[in-house]
Amino acid sequence: MPEITITPSDKYAFGARIDGIDIGAGIDDKTAGVIESALNEHAVICVSGEPYGPPELVNFSRHFGALEINVAKTFHHGAIPEVNVLSNRVIDGKPEGSPDAGQVWHTDLSYNRVVGRASILHAHQVPFKDGKALGDTAFRSMYLAYENLPKDIKERLEGKEACHEFEKMWTQMIAKGSKRAAYTDAQRAEKPPVVHPVFLTHPWTGRKCLFVNRGLTQFILGIPREESDDLLEWLFDYEEGEEFEYRHEWRVGDTVIWDNCATIHCATGGYTTDQHRVMIRTQVLGNEDKYTAANAPLGARLLKQAS
Repeated sequence: MPEITITPSDKYAFGARIDGIDIGAGIDDKTAGVIESALNEHAVICVSGEPYGPPELVNFSRHFGALEINVAKTFHHGAIPEVNVLSNRVIDGKPEGSPDAGQVWHTDLSYNRVVGRASILHAHQVPFKDGKALGDTAFRSMYLAYENLPKDIKERLEGKEACHEFEKMWTQMIAKGSKRAAYTDAQRAEKPPVVHPVFLTHPWTGRKCLFVNRGLTQFILGIPREESDDLLEWLFDYEEGEEFEYRHEWRVGDTVIWDNCATIHCATGGYTTDQHRVMIRTQVLGNEDKYTAANAPLGARLLKQAS
């Protein structure tokens, strides 16, 4: 068996690449523990390898928790609804997958009552131009964003909570030109607004994170809406700054895992419809006991329960 090596990025140990693991062949609990420890330390990790299929991705992902079935109900992979296809390829006149996923800064699954654990994205095809990969995924560290917040902002927002809602990002994508259908009442009922701390205590590491994002955070509870809007706009601009960046340049066969408590991310695009980008994704749900224990007395709640 090859030796497992972990190579951190050169920026604050945010982001790392792991070699020596064959996800397609399956992993044991010990290897899963190595991966999870690296995730807790680096927040974004990439396991090098070769392309594998949706069943292998699901088997791998379940080492880290239960899996989400995405509320969009589109571009699931056949009989495996836990897997979503992200693709700009058109086959027999139909899109193979979601062509516009993630093009707003966001945190996956912050629209759930319990925040998500991780997202896992595996590259089957990567577009290239002049020998350089296109379609990087950009990440920002919410550990660093919290740690570097001005003191007066920290004091102002300590103990505050914010509303997160899936419909906000859906609407933003339509406004940017997405051909996705209008958000439905059924989706709205399945994913009602939820409340999370503005400063989240990470359920697995105990570190503080700034936990708002442009894609999904609607307003801060307990302050006037206009003041909330101005403050959130400042926070969004601040946390998206390049000083908190890890940017992943994709290789075919990469499996990138990111921590949905400690990061925000955005797809950078930059490729055309004839430059194919095809990936499969799972999303790992959070753990309610860990979340509520770490963030007591703030809890995982629906907005209608907050007052």
